[in-house]
Amino acid sequence: MKQWIVTFLLVSLSFGAFAQMTETKEITLEDIWTNYTFSMKRVPGFNFLKDGKHYTRLEKGTVKKYDLVTGDFVSDIFAMEGMRSYTFSADEKMMLVKTDSESIYRRSSKDRYFVVDISSGERTEVFTKGLISNPSWSPNGKRIAFTYENNLFVKDLTTDEIVQITNDGVYNEIINGMADWVYEEEFGFTRAFEWNADGSKIAYLKFDEREVPEFTMTNYKNGLYPEYQTFKYPKVGEKNSVVTVHVYDIKSKSTFDVNLDHSIEYIPRLKWSEKPRELVIFTMNRLQNNLELLLIDTKQQNSLTLLKETSPYYVDIHDNMTFVKNGNQFLWTSEKDGYNHIYLYNMQGKELQQITNGEWEVTSFYGYEPSENRVYYQAAKTTAMDRQIFSVQVDGKKEREIVTAKGTNRAQFSSTFDYYVLNHSDINTPTNYTVYDRKGSKLRTIVDNAQVMELMKTHGVTSVDFVEVPSGEETLNAFIMKPSNFDPSKKYPVFMYVYGGPGSQTVTNSWKSQNYWWFQSLVQKGYIVVSVDNRGTGARGEMFKKMTYKQLGKYEIEDQINAAKHMASLPYVDGDRIGIFGWSYGGYMSSLAITKGADVFKAAIAVAPVTNWKWYDSIYTERYMQTDRENSAGYEDNSPVNFAELLKGKYLLVHGNGDDNVHFQHTAEMANALIKANKQFDTYFYPNRNHGIYGNNARIHLYTKMTDFIVENL
Repeated sequence: MKQWIVTFLLVSLSFGAFAQMTETKEITLEDIWTNYTFSMKRVPGFNFLKDGKHYTRLEKGTVKKYDLVTGDFVSDIFAMEGMRSYTFSADEKMMLVKTDSESIYRRSSKDRYFVVDISSGERTEVFTKGLISNPSWSPNGKRIAFTYENNLFVKDLTTDEIVQITNDGVYNEIINGMADWVYEEEFGFTRAFEWNADGSKIAYLKFDEREVPEFTMTNYKNGLYPEYQTFKYPKVGEKNSVVTVHVYDIKSKSTFDVNLDHSIEYIPRLKWSEKPRELVIFTMNRLQNNLELLLIDTKQQNSLTLLKETSPYYVDIHDNMTFVKNGNQFLWTSEKDGYNHIYLYNMQGKELQQITNGEWEVTSFYGYEPSENRVYYQAAKTTAMDRQIFSVQVDGKKEREIVTAKGTNRAQFSSTFDYYVLNHSDINTPTNYTVYDRKGSKLRTIVDNAQVMELMKTHGVTSVDFVEVPSGEETLNAFIMKPSNFDPSKKYPVFMYVYGGPGSQTVTNSWKSQNYWWFQSLVQKGYIVVSVDNRGTGARGEMFKKMTYKQLGKYEIEDQINAAKHMASLPYVDGDRIGIFGWSYGGYMSSLAITKGADVFKAAIAVAPVTNWKWYDSIYTERYMQTDRENSAGYEDNSPVNFAELLKGKYLLVHGNGDDNVHFQHTAEMANALIKANKQFDTYFYPNRNHGIYGNNARIHLYTKMTDFIVENL
């Protein structure tokens, strides 16, 4: 008997020790946002060389050359202390190197640049009078164009002569060759000039923003007085910049002003064809439901309409115009048949071929391979959540599915299309990077992020599953995360994550990065985490996306409320404990949820939310809502600031007061509305932080507050 007791104790002690050794580790906010313990290894974009077999990478101030197939180091190309980025000239004999940098807005900056002769190592600063923006090689590698203090310049590298093309640039008045704030944010570019095919001309945009209203932000810098940043920001219905197109001739040093119709409001793109005299100008009306591509003969100074697209809703702008057949034809993507597909046109504007078709979406255009006359693209062909990679001949025949793995597949092809680097993940597998040849043979793995998979095991993460959620006549895609010790006989609180904006998706079969770990930390605390893609989101066709036109927020919040009600009906959900969180458009959605959905949601967190569409920028808002004068009911009926009196649950309102995108005004006015309605709420503000709220512990500070708020109120 004594021997049995001793044996039992020894076995028990051994089992206890084993249990301690295999105990699930807690996922902490410090590990997520301070130590970055869970961050996966990433592979930056490959700078493929023209031979298609090698690539370069910047590593600790040195540009290194590698063999793409083997991954072997070949040679150091150039080293320079403080190098931030680089680009090659067309013949790859010269480099343009960026060093010192000063951020302007989300995409723009002012920087110091040097031209480097690779063979000799000799370097010359492009411009010595100050930091410049958007330097760009001429196609022949003999010149560099750039902007400085709102003017456009060009430098001849053979003579070192610098020519100032424009002279009227003034801050907050005239901008030459660089986008204004709203173009940068909503049309997605900063460099507003383009070289033609042989480097003999530069086309550029001039922004006259003198009549655009100004917005001022206050920055607190530990001085006696704060600093004030004033910039032009056109809100709904206000005046935009007057934008014009000009063409500078390098040889004659003369400028040709392109004569355009005065009814044109926006010029979101300039593109030269492969023929040096042909310039394509994208033009749009203010409501962005009429897009025209104008082909300008810069020698004869005449034009014709190359392509025209109209929509009862809006037309999305993209960069997928690609010239083929020596500039006699071009590829184009369009939603005109109800789904985003690829088309072929001639240079007289005639559609020659719809290359892809079907009730599915082309989601990325990768390029054209002349030798096989093939187009490469990514598509959501099987489900809206997955992404596959295909190629097809320009005549629409002989489609090949290059990558078939379930999940999200992205590719970067070498310059010859002989090789590609595959970026693959799914919702339960971190991203891995692999090199393949054109036959689909795997050559090597660059990064597999096995260390993240191991952390998933030691921290006992739960599987993320896809489910379908009913909302009226629609079935919505969603993902759900349940505690690892889930017991269907128990009742669990639900925490919903939302973005929900036009064309977006949170429910994709792809790795979710840092928020994945935060959601898993909440699951460890006993919450079910859910995200639902409402109507208006992407990859399900034009009608699903654009049915929210003129009513942003209306159908989206109906879907989120219905999804919450569906969750509440499940036997394992505590319907009295449902919360929601969103950032930016998601903050707008969570603000609607806690007001219009006050009987459903117990708590909501809104970070940097839009609270009234009248206060957001002209291009984005009017694209989806028209102007306030044209659609006043759409604005009034769907802005959270108008529904503050409906608040019942707990509401956390967060904003950075240095947010140049969604201004702190949105949160200030929402707070005023809540105070007027005598509604209690929590608020956190972040001085000098922009829309992303980061830097000097801001992220862990915010996520600590949000986690505490959830635990205390849900």
